[in-house]
Amino acid sequence: MGIFQILMKKKEIIPLVTFVTFAGLGAISVSVYSLFKTDVILNRSQNPEPWENVDPTQPQKLISINQQWKPIEELQKVKRLTK
Repeated sequence: MGIFQILMKKKEIIPLVTFVTFAGLGAISVSVYSLFKTDVILNRSQNPEPWENVDPTQPQKLISINQQWKPIEELQKVKRLTK
């Protein structure tokens, strides 16, 4: 018996299968989307501090409302001294 034959016999499980399928696809798509973000580390030996390469002018969230970034002078001085 195929999945479609079971769904045609028991039509009351069609919404359940639909919701579970969409939830699974949504979870997979968010996981794949998160892998390509700049703050996710997959290989720590190659680049142990990837947050140093993050562009602060680019929003890092899926939705950013009124995001403004200003450099902190003290941190910039420390960063220049340690390099």
